[in-house]
Amino acid sequence: MTAATSAAASVQQRLSVWLSVIIVAVAVLAGGFAFASAFREAYELQDDVLRQVGAMFAPGHLPAPGEAADAPKVSDTEARVIVQVLPPAGAVPAASPPVLTDGMQTARLGKRDYRVWVRTLANGQRIAVAQETAVRDETARDSALRTLMPFLILVPILLLAVAHVLRKMFAPIKRLAHEVDQRDERQLHAIAPEAVPDEVRPFVVAINRLLARVQQSMDAQHRFVADAAHELRTPLSALSLQAERLGQAAMSPDAQARLGTLRQGIERSRGLLEQLLTLARAQEATGVPTGTVSVQSVFRSVLEDLMPLADAKQLDMGVTTEADARVHANELDLFVVVRNLVDNAIRYTPEGGRIDLSVAIDAEVVSIAVQDTGPGIPIDERARVFDPFYRVLGNEATGSGLGLSIVSTVVRRLGGEVELGEADDRASGLRVTVRLPAA
Repeated sequence: MTAATSAAASVQQRLSVWLSVIIVAVAVLAGGFAFASAFREAYELQDDVLRQVGAMFAPGHLPAPGEAADAPKVSDTEARVIVQVLPPAGAVPAASPPVLTDGMQTARLGKRDYRVWVRTLANGQRIAVAQETAVRDETARDSALRTLMPFLILVPILLLAVAHVLRKMFAPIKRLAHEVDQRDERQLHAIAPEAVPDEVRPFVVAINRLLARVQQSMDAQHRFVADAAHELRTPLSALSLQAERLGQAAMSPDAQARLGTLRQGIERSRGLLEQLLTLARAQEATGVPTGTVSVQSVFRSVLEDLMPLADAKQLDMGVTTEADARVHANELDLFVVVRNLVDNAIRYTPEGGRIDLSVAIDAEVVSIAVQDTGPGIPIDERARVFDPFYRVLGNEATGSGLGLSIVSTVVRRLGGEVELGEADDRASGLRVTVRLPAA
């Protein structure tokens, strides 16, 4: 999935974008309306100032025509209000507007525009109170811009608040997704629907029903494997007894050879059944044991159990480290892991080879290693050897193809990992390392 597709599929991001667009659009419209209203009110206020200034003059207190240029100096000459007595009708100077009627109006004088209020006094005289339009516009614009300051401050705050609220709202869904993502294939218990919003709860309930159906299917599969292995135990045991009795009878050398082949086949079938039962038990078990077990004690038990097989092939097998470590596991689980690794090493290591067991602890992680001088496993097949019944082609060793699958199942349940590598720098042999949390 590309980043664009992920963004388009995110409800939180789409909701954030749409809410942000709506907030910004409303803010722009409201800001524009506030700016226009403030600008208009400021303009009307300035018109009222002109009217009030004009109303302050009486017929006996008027400036003589042309005295506006002799007005006192002010700090801002452009912003000053000009009061001037208009000449009688028919004697308007060339510098004055040709027509000025009573009331508020905009007139142009020279290269500048003025806002002018003209008033006729009781004695018939006319006065004009004026101010430059550009100055009035600038003042009104500054006043209107100040009304936009709350929008400029509050809109970013509102956007951040919306983003924070959306993150808080979607946080339970993200936590739920993280919790489900951390599960392995055996953890099929139901998801708590109370931890999600009501809108997502029907989806969670549907997922719980699907998980229940998957759990029932897996349980049925595990029961079938276990029951089939148990049911086959009895006839195989009977066949083994019949083969032993048959071996005591007088028969030709050719019949003896065929009987030996039959007995080997029966033993391989019994070994396969034992591995199937072990795999079924490993898949059915759940949870990490609270007890601890010593790795060295498990090494001793495995060596006592498999040393006859190693001696039969003249293999040099032993533990190369004296240090001990304890891991959170029951003794049977760790015994199954180490025994399967050592059993595989014995099967695939040629006569006169070497098998080393070791244990090390580093940063609260216990590493249990079993390495041999056998043919090893090609890099492109190392991921496949953990699949049930998969066997590397090109070797004549007998086996069921379940050993590493059992090891992987048990180790993952114990919270560890399995790594395959070369036993030495010459890329020969196999080194299997099991990493488990230290007790």
